[in-house]
Amino acid sequence: MFRRAFWFTTGAAAGVWATTKVHQKLRRLQPDSLAAQAAEKAVETGHRLRQFALDVRAGMADREEQLQDALGLSEPAEVRELPAPRRAVLDTPYRTTRTPGLTGPTGNEDH
Repeated sequence: MFRRAFWFTTGAAAGVWATTKVHQKLRRLQPDSLAAQAAEKAVETGHRLRQFALDVRAGMADREEQLQDALGLSEPAEVRELPAPRRAVLDTPYRTTRTPGLTGPTGNEDH
């Protein structure tokens, strides 16, 4: 008798547990629940993207500071001197590479 009562109680408990699990799964698959889960995931993804963008901006600022230090551009603008312009190249007169009157291998003037 006790053996039958034990197995009856065990079967009833397993049935209640399985029914509860099935109802939980069905509630999660309802449209309202799916929409809420999607909204939560979207908010979470938005937070992650925002944190990523902040990390990228901080990294860009650090790298820009490193490059300015490496190039010697970290001094204030008033103290920093600009390089002298290279006017020697600009002051040379324009020369043509052709000399008038030269002819090519065919005897005609090159164009």
